[in-house]
This record gives sequence, structure tokens and C-alpha cells, in this order.
Amino acid sequence: MASLTVSSAARSIDKHRKSFSLLFYRAVRDLKPVWMLEDMRTMETFYQEEDVSQRIYSPSEALLYAIVHDHQAYAQYLLSRYTDEALAKPGERFCCCPSSAPHLAMAVRYDRRCILGLILQETHRVSSTPPYTDRAGCFHMEDGRTPLHLACELLRPEAVIMLLGNGASPHALDHNGLTPLDVILEKLRDSKEASSGERRQCLDNLLMFMPKVHFKMKAALGREPERWSQVLGEETYEYLAGRSPAPLVLVAMQTILKQLSPATFPDSLHDLPIPSSLKPPGLPVTQRDRQRVA
Repeated sequence: MASLTVSSAARSIDKHRKSFSLLFYRAVRDLKPVWMLEDMRTMETFYQEEDVSQRIYSPSEALLYAIVHDHQAYAQYLLSRYTDEALAKPGERFCCCPSSAPHLAMAVRYDRRCILGLILQETHRVSSTPPYTDRAGCFHMEDGRTPLHLACELLRPEAVIMLLGNGASPHALDHNGLTPLDVILEKLRDSKEASSGERRQCLDNLLMFMPKVHFKMKAALGREPERWSQVLGEETYEYLAGRSPAPLVLVAMQTILKQLSPATFPDSLHDLPIPSSLKPPGLPVTQRDRQRVA
């Protein structure tokens, strides 16, 4: 009889915990005020007697909800108040794999550009190896791809330039040995449309941050010169195939962009005294714009 009573109590506690979790999720979804969300997040709940002080959600887990629902004010609060904790790996209830950069990947996936910018600015205060921007996303979902791989896969040119400008490596490899350049070349190859729009913007943004090009598909370009010349344009094809040096305009932009500090990107990019036509396509939100979130 006593065991039945204990079992019933345990089920009641579990039901209460799930109900409270749903309330917190809905509160973030409904963009409730930050103070209210923090009161809910830090409210003690009784999982077990010895865990009486355990919190419902860590700052890392709360940040994931803020990203999904684009709660910019809450994301900014979590990142500024709990930088290390907010960017830490979430608990297993959110993901069972050893994901080490889920927040960047989530911001890219949901196209949360403002929050992506906030996260990237805070990563400059976090010392880690490898750099936070180059850590892989969820392994069982992304095959070890970095957030930059994912941005190319989803054709997010603004995310591509934001990641690159904040120090992401364009030479990072996924589990198949593919670089972000390989990913976007695959997208261009498989496209039935002309090589313009977001695909081309992603490619151009990548090349501006790649003084040296190393990628797996280089041999494939050499085997089908006519097809790739049509897809990429003659000048870009000859450069990527290793048959000619980089165009002078590209070299000039690579040199300029290399001088920009990631800590002040993308403001420094917007402030460059050059024609807008020469700047990378898909310019991201500036730090000044993000400060308006507060």
C-alpha cells in the first residue's frame, strides 16, 4: 500500500513538472516580459526531495526557447546576464547528443538574425577551443556540420557573412570532409535556376573571406568545365578550378575585410568608405540596430 502511495505521489510530481514546463514554453512563445519569464524560470520545483533547489530551465535551455520564438529582449538579457551559462550545452532533455554549439545552429535554422548577432557578439567574451563559431551543431542532425555549413545549406547569405565576419572558419570540415564552399557548390550544381539570388550571394560572401580556397569538389570542377562555367560564370570558374588568379576586385575586398575586427563586425563593414555595390551582398544587422532591442 505504501509503494502505491509513493508511486502516485511521483506521478503527481511529474505531472506538475510537465505542466509548469508547458507554461514556461507558452510564456516565452507569447513574448511575456523578461522579469516574468525569469521568475518562472528560477522557480523551484520538486523533482525529488534531494533536488529541491533544482531549477526548471538553465539559461542555456531558456535561450533555446527565446531563439525558437524570436524573443529578442529575453535572449539579450540571458546573454548579457549569464554569458557562459547561456552558451553552455543544454541538458539531455533538449538533445541527447553531445552538441556543442546548438544556439548558433538554432539561430541559423530559424533565421533569427538579430539574436544570431547578439550571440556572436557575446562569443568574443568566451574563451574556447575550438572557437565557439566553429563548433559543430547537433551531430545526429547536421552530420558534424558547423553553423556556417548550415547557413550555406539553408541559403542564408546574411548568416554566412555574420559568421565569417565574427571569425568562423570557411575551411571547417564536416564528417564527410566537406567545407561550407562544397555545400554551396552542391546547391548551385543541383539548382535548376540560373546561378543568382541567395545561392550566388552565399558563394560571393564565402569567397570574400577566403584568400585561399581549399575544397573537396575542386576535381569535379575540372571534369565538367562547360557545365561549371555556365553555373559559376567564366571568371569565377577559372579561379576556383585553379586556372587563373583571383579577380583583382575580390583580392582587394579580401584584403580590406581581413583588417576588420570581429569584435566590431558588422558595424565596421557598414562604415567602410566604399560603394555599397562593392560590399558583400546581404549585409547583416549592425550592433547599433541590435541595441534598439533593449
